[in-house]
Amino acid sequence: MSKFSFLILLFLLPTFSFGNNNETINKNKTCKYIKPDFLKKGDTIIILAPAGRIKSRESIEGGIILAKKWGLVVTFGKHLYTINSTFAGTDEQRLKDLQNALDSPNIKAIWSARGGYGLVRIIDDLDFTEFKKHPKWIIGYSDVTVLHNKLHNLGYQSIHGQMPLTLNLKDSIQEKSIITLKKALFGEKLKYKLPASEKNRKGKSEGELVGGNLSILYSMLGSNTSLDINGKILFIEDVGEALYHIDRMMISLKRAGYFKNCKGLIVGDFRLKKNEGNKFGKTLKDIVLEAVEGTDFPVVFGFPSGHVDDNRALILGDKIQLKVNKNKTKISFN
Repeated sequence: MSKFSFLILLFLLPTFSFGNNNETINKNKTCKYIKPDFLKKGDTIIILAPAGRIKSRESIEGGIILAKKWGLVVTFGKHLYTINSTFAGTDEQRLKDLQNALDSPNIKAIWSARGGYGLVRIIDDLDFTEFKKHPKWIIGYSDVTVLHNKLHNLGYQSIHGQMPLTLNLKDSIQEKSIITLKKALFGEKLKYKLPASEKNRKGKSEGELVGGNLSILYSMLGSNTSLDINGKILFIEDVGEALYHIDRMMISLKRAGYFKNCKGLIVGDFRLKKNEGNKFGKTLKDIVLEAVEGTDFPVVFGFPSGHVDDNRALILGDKIQLKVNKNKTKISFN
């Protein structure tokens, strides 16, 4: 090879693509997550139970009434009321209901009737081929975090929000959460202003919002539904956990690199294990702040979302602007 040819080759090498290296770059590249079409009157929403069991239609009547009030056509999973121990039917039955809903081009939103436990048993058997042709909103929290993680890793937005089993249309405390869920589904911009907390860490940042139930995020570590938090803002909430276990989960997320290149942390509601007191010797806020020591991103406590009546909607995968100062916190969605 002549000296001239060798120089030309060196010049061209950086432009060549070498398979696996290129795939790694694409995987870690910050991208815009696909937003399903917003709902409109006449669209069809399906209520199904991919995890815990539903005893009767009466227990989810609030969700049915609300969806119809919004002008939506409500349909149901075939096995919605099937009971198999603590599950809403067998794994195969729950999988079939969810798969049919993902595949149907006529269904514009999938609303999980409740959380509980069960999605992790079927998540790896779901096929998203048809879903990708006609993306739809998937709504829920708690155990639905498994599905949110999967969707995020596939590049789609989803909604962390109220579910039919927890809806009480007569509860005035739920009014704001219901309003925010409608805004998220029908395309009205979400904005939140929160009072200051003495433990908040000031700052401002922006990034895609990810996360959900802390116990579920912890259980997904090391799997293909674990999250890449690089350049993103993490939301966490939980219920019924002891402080020492919250500490274990936060340290595990830290060890897995969740906070290394994180852009912000939003802490939702944490209802501790009954009669927990403070046997661990540290508060929830102490545990969180200790886990993120050595980082400089903003941290917000007390966001009204999680296993509470005032469960404000969050669009996971959407880019948000987070501003935290000594007087208030502002969260704005794109």
